[in-house]
This record gives sequence, structure tokens and C-alpha cells, in this order.
Amino acid sequence: MKPGYPHFDYVEGDPRYRTVVDALDAAAELEPDRTALICGDRQLTFAEYRRAVAGMAHRLAERYAPGDRIAMVMGNGIETAVALMGAYAARMQTAPLNPGYTDRELDRLIADVEPAAIACSPPFADRLRALAGAGPEDGGPKDGGPDLLTVGDGGIDIWRWAADESLSLPEERPRPEDRCLMFFTGGTTGLPKGAEHVHSSLDFFCRQTRTMWQLEYGGETVLNVAPMFHIWGHDFTLVFPLYIRATMVIVPQYRPDLVIGELVRHRVTVFAGGPAAIFLGLLGSEAIADADLSALRHSMGGGSPLPADLLERWHARTGNEIMEGYGMSEGAPICLNPTHGTRKRMSVGAVPPETRIEIVDLETGEQVMPVGERGEVRLRGPQFTIGYRNRPEETAEAIRDGWLYTGDVGYLDEDGYLFLVDRKKEMILVGGFNVYPREVDEVMMSHPAVAEAAAIAVPDDFLGEAVCVYLALQPGAEAGVEDLLRHAEANLAKYKRPKIVRIVEALPKTGPGKINKLGLKAMEAARAAAP
Repeated sequence: MKPGYPHFDYVEGDPRYRTVVDALDAAAELEPDRTALICGDRQLTFAEYRRAVAGMAHRLAERYAPGDRIAMVMGNGIETAVALMGAYAARMQTAPLNPGYTDRELDRLIADVEPAAIACSPPFADRLRALAGAGPEDGGPKDGGPDLLTVGDGGIDIWRWAADESLSLPEERPRPEDRCLMFFTGGTTGLPKGAEHVHSSLDFFCRQTRTMWQLEYGGETVLNVAPMFHIWGHDFTLVFPLYIRATMVIVPQYRPDLVIGELVRHRVTVFAGGPAAIFLGLLGSEAIADADLSALRHSMGGGSPLPADLLERWHARTGNEIMEGYGMSEGAPICLNPTHGTRKRMSVGAVPPETRIEIVDLETGEQVMPVGERGEVRLRGPQFTIGYRNRPEETAEAIRDGWLYTGDVGYLDEDGYLFLVDRKKEMILVGGFNVYPREVDEVMMSHPAVAEAAAIAVPDDFLGEAVCVYLALQPGAEAGVEDLLRHAEANLAKYKRPKIVRIVEALPKTGPGKINKLGLKAMEAARAAAP
């Protein structure tokens, strides 16, 4: 197998859909009575799911034009799946946003999206109305802001649509080349950037994933705990289970005892666990000791490095190998360990169809490195982003001559399997979520007592990495660690907040006067090694 080239061809007979809307239509035709979505004590069949999506699509199409953007601030649930799919069927572009973001974070993202509407879960309605100047669902925008559509109790009732057998999907479907969503990731300027995707990229994702993870059509029950505003949660809750006509068990919030209970209750066959912290949490729960997990056949991991000890412990308890994979907000899959073929522990896997990977030198990004030598991972394929919204310079930097430069450092072995060893960027990976140090630095320096700030990654047994920030105070200023942590809490989502705050007299500098983050990492490593 030539390193960097696809390992497998598409599975013969696998369907190809123009869009995920067409996949929903097919699932409802082929298996109308099969349960599609389960969340707690509520569920929808594929036929009911299609009707609910049809109702949402018509509701949106009456008011918004194809190509209009809709931001979604929603927790995991059946309503979220219907809202996302309804927007796709209405030919809108969605921007799923993290409800856990602070007002400061959400305000910047909404301004960048410039949505015609914001769909939200009921608990977030008042906050978003005040934040975005949004008008009520039935009253139009206020002060030029977007409409606010509350989906759920007291707002849009998807269950009424699910029961209405007269409803059908709009005849005019989205086209494969239409923009359908964007996922936000960090930018070099400190501002998040929205990686835009078209409908065809979701179909390629499904077919490539099915090639590498050969799950059964109409025969799987999948559980995934990742949020649907994240590419893993979106693709493995909304898209891939729909493609293979699987029953999808949605957990509104990750709690290890709840997840274990749902794995047992629904005889889950595929657990799309994601980052290491999820598996560690389950293994640390008392509920797993007596749990009957005999139905579980496949466990999928990605989003953070999975330690060898974790892989051994999970296999010993469940009999499952965790099948590691590699993706990013810009697209997935990049690599996957196959269910039907060689699986290499500590590797993120082999190359899927129509995808190319090269390892290039860190200085110029042009010299292709030989097998076994480290360099930056660059890739190309039809499943990846078309660029970053409103970020032409960052798009040009990331996508060069058709290659997407990942910022990850790795190597290909002689069998063509990819191993990740470092990051060229200073990004911190906390439980599968990207934290960009510059954003943390800017928030901490907005505190009146702080003169300089520099965030670095430190190892964390549970989350993989955590944020540590070094601070130098203004001359004569006083601030305690607790005060600084409260400032971070008010301005950063939970996973971005520093776990460790170090107040020092001055931050180390390089020759040109830049903060020496390598020096800070060395200082922190010395602290950790000290008796």
C-alpha cells in the first residue's frame, strides 16, 4: 500500500445521495417504522422524522431565502436534529454554536454569521433575545436583528408536524454544491473562523466512513455523547446514522452513569465515544461494574490522543477495540482505523477513498518527507471545507494549491498508517475541543490588573490537556488567583478556562522581545518534575 494514498475502495452497492436530505427521504421510504431517534422517553420513527423535518423546512422556506444563514444555539435533543435537517431541506446554511459560550463569545460569532434567524432551545431564548437584538418568533426582527425561533416547549412544536401524515419534504432540494453549514474553529487573529461546508462533503463523509467502518444498514443502534455543534457530534449523531439507517440514541448531557444506563437499556451496538475523557469517565463510574454491554460491537474514538492504558482498560471491560480516527472542523474523515482490516493502536488510521495525505517539511510546507519522518500533515479530498467565512487571508494560508494544511505534526509508517506526534500550532486540545491560546491571553489581559498573559498546554489525566496561564501584573497592581479565575469564568466557555494560574514578576522573552512560550513550558515541566 503506497503511503498517503487510499487503502480501500468504496463498498460496492453503497448508495450515493445528492444531499443528506435525500438520505432522510430514502430512510423513510425503506424503513418508515424503524425508530430513528431516541432521547429519554421520546422517540421518532424515520417516517415521523421526515414529517417533522418537512414541517420545519416549510416553516423556514416561507420566511427565508435559499442561502440565508441560521445560527443554532441548542443542546442535544430530537428538536436539534429536526431543526438542523429542516434548515438543510429549506436550503439554508446552518451555524451550530455552543450554548455554553459566554455572551462575549456568542456575540462575536453571531456577528460573523450575520444570520437571518437564530434557532434556540427554550432555556436560551431570553439570553439570545437580549444579546442579538432578536425579535420574537411571531413578531419579526427588532432593531434590525435576526428572528429568534424557539424550538421546543412553548415555541415551535415539532411533534405536531411528526404526527401530520399530509406533510412531505419540499420538492426543490438543495444542490450538492450549496453551502449547508459552518463549524467554528480558532483563528490566527484570536477570532474564531467558520469553516464552511457544502452538501456534497457530507455525502462523501458518509461513504468514506462506511468504507472504513463497515456498519450494517438498518441493523445498528448508535449512541454518541458529543454535542451537535461539534463536527464529531454533528456527523455521528445527525449524518452517519441516517445514512446507514441506524437508530440514534441521543444523550442530552454527558453523565457517565446516564450514558452507561442508555448503553444497557437500548442494547447499543455502536458507541461513538470520541475523546479520551469520555471513555475515562465511563471507566471511572461505579455503574460500569455490573453493566451488560454484551450488545456493544464497536467503539469509536477521536478528538484527542487515546493513551495505551485507556485502550487496554476499555478492551478488557467491553471486549471492544476503540477504533481511532482523525478529523477536524475543516472536514472528516482524514484517517480511520478500519473495522474490517488492520487496526494499529496509537495510530489514527489509514487513508479513506478519494483522499490524499502528505507529510511535508515544517519550514516551507513543500518538501514531501519520506516514510517514518515527521512533518506537517497536509491533505486533500472532497470532504473538506471550501474555506473560512469572511477570512480570505486565513483561507489562503490554510488551503494552498488544493492542499489543506492541518498544523498537525505526524508521520506515515510503511503501511500508510498515520501517527500524530505534535502540533505545529500552539493550540491546546481540552477533551477534544480546540482552545487557542491567543484568545485566552486576550481575555486575561483585559483584566485591569494584568499586563501580560501567556497560555500554554499542560498534561491532564482526564482531559488530555488543560490550560495553564502565566500572568505578569501591572506595576503596583494587585490581583489574586481567585479574582483572575472569576474573570476567566465570565468571559470564556468552561473548557477554555485556565485550570492553573501562575502569577510571575515577568514573562520570559525571546531575542525579538516575544513571549517565550517554550520557556514557559520548560518552567512548567520543571515544576511538575520537582519533588
